[in-house]
Amino acid sequence: MCGIVGYVGPRECADLLFAGLERLEYRGYDSAGIAAFDGARTQVVRSVGKLVNLASALRSQPLRGSLGIGHTRWATHGRPSEENAHPHTAGPVTVVHNGIVENHLDLRRELESRGAVFKSETDTEILSHLIRERVDAGAKLEDAVREALQRVEGSYAIAVLSSTEPDKLVAAKNASPLVIGLGEGETFLASDVPAVLPHTRRVVFLHEGEMAVVTRDGYRLTDLRGGPVQRAPKTITWTPSQAEKGGYKHFMLKEIHEQPRVMADTLRGRVSLEKGDVHFDDVSLDEEAVRKISRIYIGACGTAWHAGLVGKALIEQAARIPVEVDLASEFRYRDPIVPENTLFIAVSQSGETADTLAALREAKARGARVLSVCNVIESSIARESDDIIYTHAGPEIGVASTKAFMTQMLALQLLAVFLGRRRGTLDRAAARERLEQVVQLPGLVEEQIKRAAEVERVAQKYITARDFLYLGRGVNFPIALEGALKLKEISYIHAEGYAAGEMKHGPIALIDENMPVVILTPRGSHYEKTASNLQECRARGARVIAVASDGDHEIDALASDVIRVPRVAEPLQPFLTTVPLQLLAYHVADLKGTDVDQPRNLAKSVTVE
Repeated sequence: MCGIVGYVGPRECADLLFAGLERLEYRGYDSAGIAAFDGARTQVVRSVGKLVNLASALRSQPLRGSLGIGHTRWATHGRPSEENAHPHTAGPVTVVHNGIVENHLDLRRELESRGAVFKSETDTEILSHLIRERVDAGAKLEDAVREALQRVEGSYAIAVLSSTEPDKLVAAKNASPLVIGLGEGETFLASDVPAVLPHTRRVVFLHEGEMAVVTRDGYRLTDLRGGPVQRAPKTITWTPSQAEKGGYKHFMLKEIHEQPRVMADTLRGRVSLEKGDVHFDDVSLDEEAVRKISRIYIGACGTAWHAGLVGKALIEQAARIPVEVDLASEFRYRDPIVPENTLFIAVSQSGETADTLAALREAKARGARVLSVCNVIESSIARESDDIIYTHAGPEIGVASTKAFMTQMLALQLLAVFLGRRRGTLDRAAARERLEQVVQLPGLVEEQIKRAAEVERVAQKYITARDFLYLGRGVNFPIALEGALKLKEISYIHAEGYAAGEMKHGPIALIDENMPVVILTPRGSHYEKTASNLQECRARGARVIAVASDGDHEIDALASDVIRVPRVAEPLQPFLTTVPLQLLAYHVADLKGTDVDQPRNLAKSVTVE
């Protein structure tokens, strides 16, 4: 959540900064602003709401200058308003900030006692005053930033400019992402790679507790004590077009359609059908280490938590290791028992999810080995893990996760085989049989996506509904949870996911002719029981949407609408049942006219607790 951009170079920067903020819109925000130094003074333009409002403000008050910073804010301290929008200025110093200053009240009282006058309710403005005090006392900008940050408790990514040193930006990171983009005679700063991709693919990721001095000629890294840090740039392989809509109406729809390709990318080079085994470049667990694992925790939030629930079933079945799936936001607050030889698996698209990062650190502090399933190279979670499985989903712009979720499940499927082979619970023949099915998944998902028109016709019937119930059993229960989450996220229709067997223990009281019920009923070991739940819903007047296997015509007489999926082995069903639920949520939201890619109050990367 929140986005930072910065520029120093020869070009007028206002339009560059605005374009960078547009590429960070997916992160979630409710206000925005840009500051530029014009050679004499720093000017700031801010607005509430979407970037279209900032564009209008910039037309009324154009900014000049080749040094600047910009920001999209997701409100934490203080309501969304122009005065609370970033950047914040105190004297010659202007600051943008992602994160939370936890000791802001004490610092504010201290600053006010020394005469500081605050113009906003934000915790960020404290940083501008702390830095200004040191600059006014004659400190160099980087030293002033460093000294100010010594006083701050909490998480942050900041970018600072000062009219006293108009040839540089100073940036620092602690628990919120920052990346430097290196151009020819110009340098960029951003919260995420898509903001700099149109200008350069050479980037440097800041690590925890690091500071960067950014000039048009490049960058210099230090730690927060001033010690030098050496890190070579990396070359990003994404193209700018991968972060654009590519002709689709919304990023979410594009990303649903990209799922077969990114699944193939996640599988590539990792599966050996001949050996019936899986190889990960960044996982160093050998057979002895795997055999010692006594318990696995999976920590994740939101959609990634649903992937973790699927992963639990797959790992327990293949490797016979007990697995607990924790909401990362709860893990460290329950004083968890972490026995010797525990493996903690952190699942996060961005690799910056604050709660998941905190849970990872808690598990590591208690002696667990950490393996992360992550989409972003050099992210905080990836860097702090002992082992990493990158999902290769590419940039995901839509706030409601689709392709990242699919590749997380796929990575966990491969991990289940990897662990099973090394523990001896999955022999070569059984592993080969499973992997032969797994490598067919991209093609099967592509086949499912081609049936989108069928799902759109169903969606048209239900756009006036106010509540939905989603039901599933076994590996399809987490998919029911995920389907309900997708619908509520982007259509603002209340939806709940339940284990189908739990329906009689409460939710059945809500079922009537006004409650659509989506039931996942693919052929498998749970089919008869789930079909019985379907009949119980129909007996109470519910309109039932069944997601059923190809060739299952028994279901036609029971359901109001049927969406077909290819028939596959039970452990692979989540990959096929997920797609129609993504499409159902998308088409309902699109038909209702809601903001599909940037639903209200949500952020793509949740970097505060």
